[in-house]
Amino acid sequence: MIPNPKNPLPCRVFRLGMVDYEKALLLQNRLAEARGKEEIPDTLLLLQHPPVVTMGKSGKTQNVLNPQALESRNIKVIFTDRGGDVTYHGPGQLVLYPILNLRAHHLSVPGYVWNLEETTIRLLAAYGLTATRIEKLRGVWVGQEKIAALGVHLSRWISKHGLALNVFTDLGPFTLINPCGTGRRATSMAELLGRRPSMDEIEKEMVRSFAEVFGSQVSEGDAKSWEFD
Repeated sequence: MIPNPKNPLPCRVFRLGMVDYEKALLLQNRLAEARGKEEIPDTLLLLQHPPVVTMGKSGKTQNVLNPQALESRNIKVIFTDRGGDVTYHGPGQLVLYPILNLRAHHLSVPGYVWNLEETTIRLLAAYGLTATRIEKLRGVWVGQEKIAALGVHLSRWISKHGLALNVFTDLGPFTLINPCGTGRRATSMAELLGRRPSMDEIEKEMVRSFAEVFGSQVSEGDAKSWEFD
């Protein structure tokens, strides 16, 4: 998609820090309902999750390779309504949840997925990392290793879920699953750069890249307005 800079769509951005997966899903559901009723503009959530494994609608339980090890680490497996198979979320991973009206963006589902991947590819390029797509596999890759997983949900053209970028994530738990059912290894920005990037800087770069790719006029929302207790 080539956005029209003359008519940028407003988008509120909330940087929420660490949020439990279930609470973030409830928030997404509330926002998606409000977006569908035109009560709010497009909304972009940036956050991290405590350690958790999630299973998408096309997930296969055999891709959880070592459930006993996950249980011993108190890492739950949660079945959710996003597309895709199994993945891991944890601290040091930037999760991006766009709540968008795709019709307002004139986007098809493949076009939306392409935009999410492109947002991440451009961010990584800003750090000197050459990332690509792999045909018939969703997500963003550096070589044959996956650096960002992608899974979305659409209802009446309103989006939920999104993508997860490994910034300085502990990659160990990925060995306890078959990530996205591909049999391929996960990597992170920290592993590739040989240093730990600032999450604050990555978040800012992600917002800039998102606004550029989606043609959005972003404004920062007050994260304190959301209650998670």
